[in-house]
Amino acid sequence: MSSPQSEAPGVERFGYQQELRRSLGFADLLIYGLIFMVPIAPFGIFGSVFQSSGGMVALAYVIGMVAMAFTALSYAQMARAFPMAGSVYTYAGRGIAAPVGFLAGWVILLDYVLVPSLLYLVASAAMTSFVPGVPIWVWLIAFIVLNTVVNYLGIEMTARMNKIMLVAELIVLAIFLVVGIVALAQGKGHGTALSPLFDSSTFSWPLAFGAVSVAVLSFLGFDGISMLAEESRESSRRLGRSMVFALALAGALFVVQTWVAALLTPDRATLLSEGDPAGTAFYDTAEYAGGHWLSVLTAVATAVAWGFANSLVAQAATSRLLFAMARDRQLPAFLGKVHPKHKVPVNATFLVAGVSLVLGLYMSSRDDGITLLGTLVNFGAMTAFLALHVSVVVHYVVRNRSRDWWRHLVAPAIGFLILLYVVINASIAAQVLGFVWLAIGVVILAGSYMMGRRPTLSAVTPEANE
Repeated sequence: MSSPQSEAPGVERFGYQQELRRSLGFADLLIYGLIFMVPIAPFGIFGSVFQSSGGMVALAYVIGMVAMAFTALSYAQMARAFPMAGSVYTYAGRGIAAPVGFLAGWVILLDYVLVPSLLYLVASAAMTSFVPGVPIWVWLIAFIVLNTVVNYLGIEMTARMNKIMLVAELIVLAIFLVVGIVALAQGKGHGTALSPLFDSSTFSWPLAFGAVSVAVLSFLGFDGISMLAEESRESSRRLGRSMVFALALAGALFVVQTWVAALLTPDRATLLSEGDPAGTAFYDTAEYAGGHWLSVLTAVATAVAWGFANSLVAQAATSRLLFAMARDRQLPAFLGKVHPKHKVPVNATFLVAGVSLVLGLYMSSRDDGITLLGTLVNFGAMTAFLALHVSVVVHYVVRNRSRDWWRHLVAPAIGFLILLYVVINASIAAQVLGFVWLAIGVVILAGSYMMGRRPTLSAVTPEANE
């Protein structure tokens, strides 16, 4: 069993000072995770998942939820052992070794640093489609400035905005589901009730897992809760549970909404053969189900959810990762500065805003900007999650001789194999750019060794096993 000390939220026992403000409860953490994943995330990528899954879009989300569930379990275990900011960087560094932690943190930076840029770009493009007179770069700057101000004012302000945005997203989702179910009752549906979950005419395991690599983008974000470990007033056990709960709730919402939408897709054959290059398949379905007003409502809700709510928490999570790595002198020390009044990593927050602005403006000039950013985000996250699963086994089984075979060996092994399959089957462009990024990290690490700055972490107190 874990000792009382191992459940204490403080970071002093790991050699750090408590600088961030502990003010978040379980509900705040749960809401943060849900906002990061976006309850209406499938609205924006429905057409892509529909085509890649052969119409079995609900099945893709079910498999994706199961796959991510093993990763959530591993996160929960490592959050209990090391309740600190830094996510995979902290867990791999302390669970395996400091150099491995650096590389894991470097890889997941590919996810965290690019995610805000991706979200801002998608939302800005959506807003420009409704208000063509306003250039995309204006929307981009507006979203970035707004989120940076909210995050600068402190984690409590971010938490309050999260609650408002979550309620708004759930209201829009409820409206769509009610209208959609009424439309199905009126006979507007296509195919059988089970076709979104299983269609014998198109099903194959490679097809299903190929769709998962796209659908899993909607689940990225539950892990962001771990970034707030030093701002949570809860025990590390409840921190881990909040990740699992957020994943389960979001997964259930994803399955229900895509099930209804798949049954109402007006031109199934065209969507399967030609895909959804404009990204409007869900909004077309909403219009078929309830009229143009529902199409506009779901599209605007997607833009606001991605451009404000989701990118708000993504910026907060990324700044905490930079803060954790800077505190350990594995990134420039100025990124570890905490604002004396607002108790947030202020320089890291501003850096994320600047990177999002530069990347967003550049990618907006490319025809494949959104696609390229999306594949890189997925690749970075999946690769870092592989290191997470290994860290569970090394820390608990190898180092601490745990005999909890399910949580500390079997579940991480299953999660590792599922993610490895997804990474291997990722797009070639994502693999090339992802491994180039990893190679840069290896060069930086080697340079640190050559300069006598071997990565080290503050002292770790012995952890009791579960």
